[in-house]
Amino acid sequence: MQIHVVQPGENLFTVSALYSITPQQIADANQLPNPDQLVPGQALVIPITGSFYFVQAGDSLYSIAQKAGITYQELASINGLSPEQPLAIGWRLYLPPKPKTSAEFNAYAEPFGETVSENILLRTREAAPYLTYLAPFSFQAKRDGSLSTLPVEPFVPIADANRNTLMMVITNLEEGGFNDELGRILLNDMTVQDNLLDNIETTAKQYGFRDIHFDFEYLRPEDEEAYTAFLAKAKERYAKEGWLVSAALAPKTRADQPGRWYEAHNYKAIGEVVDFVVIMTYEWGYSGGPAQAVSPIGPVRDVLEYALTEIPANKIMMGQNLYGYDWTLPFVQGSQARAISPQQAIEIAATQGVPIQYDTTAQAPFIEYTADGKDHIIWFEDARSIQAKFDLLKELNLRGMSYWKLGLSFPQNWVLLGDQFTPVKLR
Repeated sequence: MQIHVVQPGENLFTVSALYSITPQQIADANQLPNPDQLVPGQALVIPITGSFYFVQAGDSLYSIAQKAGITYQELASINGLSPEQPLAIGWRLYLPPKPKTSAEFNAYAEPFGETVSENILLRTREAAPYLTYLAPFSFQAKRDGSLSTLPVEPFVPIADANRNTLMMVITNLEEGGFNDELGRILLNDMTVQDNLLDNIETTAKQYGFRDIHFDFEYLRPEDEEAYTAFLAKAKERYAKEGWLVSAALAPKTRADQPGRWYEAHNYKAIGEVVDFVVIMTYEWGYSGGPAQAVSPIGPVRDVLEYALTEIPANKIMMGQNLYGYDWTLPFVQGSQARAISPQQAIEIAATQGVPIQYDTTAQAPFIEYTADGKDHIIWFEDARSIQAKFDLLKELNLRGMSYWKLGLSFPQNWVLLGDQFTPVKLR
């Protein structure tokens, strides 16, 4: 598998000729919204086994082989060359595929109302072969320990067909936002708490959930110990059923990080209690904030490297967004950026006739354009940005990756995942 960045003047036919495949193969792998008008700067996944390398000035068989993780003798043999043969600039060398890495993958799916849209089901079916866990979002805990309803039924046959472990997500959401007073009641009123744990068990058995996942956010700082104790209680209880217990954590870079989102999430204590954590390493650029990359690689790395000082790598799942945002400029506090899929971003670039640019520091693509007299910028994901996250996952030897959320199309992610990873199946 290879990533090709479109250069000015290139089209689907010239790109396909470089890699000895058909234009249709590239169009299908990328589900191209613009097959007749590629955009300069657009990243394409090239669906080949292994990859090609085009010799550049200063290259040698030895230097290329080092990058590929093989010996220069192997590289020469694969390409029918003498090990002593000098290389000409522009020569195409074949590099064999690297071994796949085993990892766990989760994706949240958030239905709205009492039904699940056909689009969410379509994206769920697309992702399910690559997933360890499938997480309908969410059962909202109530102040008496009961749970809101959630249309789980449409997800069950998809999970069964793809051996996905259903993840039961419980939140302290109330009236559209995470509520610290609701959290206080759930964590400190033992009668309510026991009722909640009873209702979770009943619901989990009803639908076949095998991971109980707590996403309690914006808790009071003084509830830090109560939250850890609650998770320990849940773990002790549900382990008897053979179920996993996991928790979503805010993206911290130090233990005493201030702020409502962070203070009740004790990485070390929670990491000792639960089977694994999902760290929400995204939303630096968010709908209500200034324009920037949603998950810039530097801050993501900082969070994960701190997490590794508190939690074993085999308990950490990196969070990853499947979307971007379209901001109107200049940013005005109180305004809202529009959530957008990578496919939509590419289509806008093609329609507006603007290139796709790439921030090498954030490791993220962006588009600048003007519509109806207003300037816009879109930060989104592409094959390069998700490859940077896959490389980080492998470098840090993490448990896996968790996606927020299914619904907006990002086909390149699944193609690259399938090429580089063997998704763990627990059933």
